[in-house]
Amino acid sequence: MKKLLSVMLASVVLLSACSTGGTKNEPSNSGNSGAEGSTQAKEITVWAWDPAFNIAAMNVAKDAYSKVNKDVTINVVENAQADIVQKLNTGLNSGSTKGLPNIVLIEDYRAQSFLQAYPDSFYELTDLVKADSFADYKIGPTSVDGKQYGVPFDSGVTGMYVRTDYLEQAGYSLDALQDIDWKQYIEIGKAVKAKTGKSMLTLDPNDLGQIRVMIQSAGAWYTGKDGQTPTIADNAALKEALVMYKEMMDSGIVKVISDWSQFVGAFNSGEVASVPTGNWITASIKAEASQSGKWAVAPLPKLATEGSVHASNLGGSSWYVMNVDGKEAAAEFLAKTFASDAELYQTLNTKVGVIGTLKAAASGEAYSATDEFFKGQKVVSDFAAWTEQIPNVNYGMNTYAIEDIMVVAMQAYLGGKDVDTVLKDAQKQADTQIR
Repeated sequence: MKKLLSVMLASVVLLSACSTGGTKNEPSNSGNSGAEGSTQAKEITVWAWDPAFNIAAMNVAKDAYSKVNKDVTINVVENAQADIVQKLNTGLNSGSTKGLPNIVLIEDYRAQSFLQAYPDSFYELTDLVKADSFADYKIGPTSVDGKQYGVPFDSGVTGMYVRTDYLEQAGYSLDALQDIDWKQYIEIGKAVKAKTGKSMLTLDPNDLGQIRVMIQSAGAWYTGKDGQTPTIADNAALKEALVMYKEMMDSGIVKVISDWSQFVGAFNSGEVASVPTGNWITASIKAEASQSGKWAVAPLPKLATEGSVHASNLGGSSWYVMNVDGKEAAAEFLAKTFASDAELYQTLNTKVGVIGTLKAAASGEAYSATDEFFKGQKVVSDFAAWTEQIPNVNYGMNTYAIEDIMVVAMQAYLGGKDVDTVLKDAQKQADTQIR
C-alpha cells in the first residue's frame, strides 16, 4: 500500500511540474512585479513589419539602448503584418506562447481585438508607461480598463498634401485651405479640375480609409464608446462621410484607383492636386524630387457634423510586451526608449521619418525644422500639433469586420440606393454578425 501511495504522490508531483513548465498555461500575468531572474534576460526578440519604417525605427532604438545596457541582445525579426496577426492568433488560441516574441508591433485598429480576447497574454506596463505623456487618442487602443498594455509609437495624424501650383492656376492660395469643410473642398476640386484638368484626389472604393479619417475627426466610429455596439444607422458623422464621399465621386474630381501602386503613381506623376492622408506618405511624396517646392500641407477639411475638427488619424501602431519569459527585460527596454526618450524621437524623425506620439518630442529640434520640399514649411511641427487634436475614439474589436459590411454598403449607395436605407441595412447586418 505504501509503495502504491508513493507512486501516486510522485505522479502528482510530475503532473504538477508539467503543468507549470508546459505550454498550455504558460501566460502568467503577474503585473509588473516580475519573477526574479526574468529581468536578467540577455536576448529579446521583436516582431514588426515594414523594414523602411517600423523595423528601421526599432533598430535605431536598439542602438540607443545598447549605450545604456550592453548586456541585452535585441533581435528584430521582419514579418508581414498579416503573418504577425495570424501567428499571434494561432499561438494564443492554442494556449501556447512557444515561439512568440517578447515584443510585438500591433496596428492600433487591431489592438483591442488582441488585448480583450487574450487578456493574460500581454504584460501590463502601467507602472512603466505614463499614459498622459502621449497623445490622448493613442491611449484608447493601447489600454484596457485603465491598465496600460502598449507603448504608443507612431502617429497616423492626417493632413492635406496639396499641389500649390495647381491651386494657384485655379485661383486659390494655400490660405484658402486653412479652415474648410469637405463641401468647400469639393468646390475647390471642381475649380482645379476645370482649370488644370487634374483630379483633386484618388479614392479606392474598396478601401474605406477616407471614411475612417472623416468620422474620427468628429469623434465618431463604427461602434459606440464600449467598442462593441455597432452605431451605424443613427451615426451622423458616418452618414455625412458617406454623402461627401459620393459627392466627390459624382463631381468628377476623383481619380479612381484600386491599389497602392496606383495611389502613389497618381501623385508622383502629377495627376492629382491633393492627397488627404496620414503623414506616413511624406517619404513617398518627396520621392519625386522634381516636384520639390510645389507641395504644401494644409489642415484636414472637417465635417459639418458638430464637434468635427481639422485633425484625424489613419493607421499607426504601438509596441506590446508578450507575457512570456523575458518580459521584464523587454518592458525595461521599451520604458527606456520609446516610452520616454524625447531625444530618440528626434533621431527617429531625421533618420526614419517617424512622427511619434510622445508629447515631449514635439519641442525637439527635428520637429521644428523647415522642409524646403514643402516650400520651407515646418511640416513635422504642424503634424505634431494636429496629433494632439485628434479625437480619442474606441476602435473596439471589430473595425475591419464592420468595414467588410460597409464596403458592400458603400457600393449600394454609390449605385443609387438611399443613404438612410443603406445605413439601416448595414446596422442590421452588423447587429447579427458582430454582437
